[in-house]
Amino acid sequence: MKLKFDVFGKTQPDPFIFEDGDKLYLYVSGVGDAKGVEVYSADDLFGIWHFEGMAVKDTPEQRQYWAPSVIKHEGKYYMYVSFIEGKNFQFMHVLSADSPLGPFENPVRLYDRFSIDSHAVRTDKGLFLWYAENNTKPERIGTRVYVDRLLDPVTPAGICREVLVPTMDQEIFTSLWREDNNWHTLEGAFWFCEGDWQYVMYSGGCYQDDTYHIGYASAKTDEQDLTKIDFVKHTRDGAFDPVLIKNEWEEGTGHHSVIKYKGEYYAIYHARDYGLRHLKEARTARVCKLHVKDGIITAEPYPDRI
Repeated sequence: MKLKFDVFGKTQPDPFIFEDGDKLYLYVSGVGDAKGVEVYSADDLFGIWHFEGMAVKDTPEQRQYWAPSVIKHEGKYYMYVSFIEGKNFQFMHVLSADSPLGPFENPVRLYDRFSIDSHAVRTDKGLFLWYAENNTKPERIGTRVYVDRLLDPVTPAGICREVLVPTMDQEIFTSLWREDNNWHTLEGAFWFCEGDWQYVMYSGGCYQDDTYHIGYASAKTDEQDLTKIDFVKHTRDGAFDPVLIKNEWEEGTGHHSVIKYKGEYYAIYHARDYGLRHLKEARTARVCKLHVKDGIITAEPYPDRI
């Protein structure tokens, strides 16, 4: 089901939902003439989302912002987002603001290497950052999901534990890396806990392929140091079994965030309507209900209802 917006013609790639008080905010990667990070607000998940403008804008020196996430810490708001800086490719940075609408300013670089798709979280053991980076050493090379401890909102500990790795052909992004090896992609991690279980959801594969999907891993544990948990990727007896994948009315289902809203879990993800794959940008924000119980996540996607 598509979210409802008060503007026409905009897209919402990489939607990250954030709840603060009685307001909901949605941060997306800005494209076209609105490069940077765009932000929307709503009073109700299924109400009208109002376009609030740019939370951060591209500059000639800092451009192509990708996949933001936001956390509130000690009264201040922090946005974790990757962007190109000078000749460097996508490196993860954190910016701060006094309002969830921004402007987010004073970027601090967290890693001096390709690093994307953040999700900053808090547990009883402190702050942690989920993100993706590349690994070209294993048999299935490509982009993988990592977690690091944050000493404070702008200082990573540098633990950088690899948590989720590619294990199947549906996670291949391209065969053009090397003749003897495909490039795989796991990215867009989102962590949450429910009861005795912790979950990490992620996007897998290539956004242009039919196998582009959202999957998850889980762990039954009360461990609060996220760098010490062994998450097990969900499969159906070893076979591909995604939570979300293309269906009768949408394709390109991927990069998402999760909210527990009025006692129910929902995934906010991007997808495109059929017939729009040829367009450079056609991803819009959508919502579906998630059922979360005993280490298992299932989804209920619908074209026009929840």
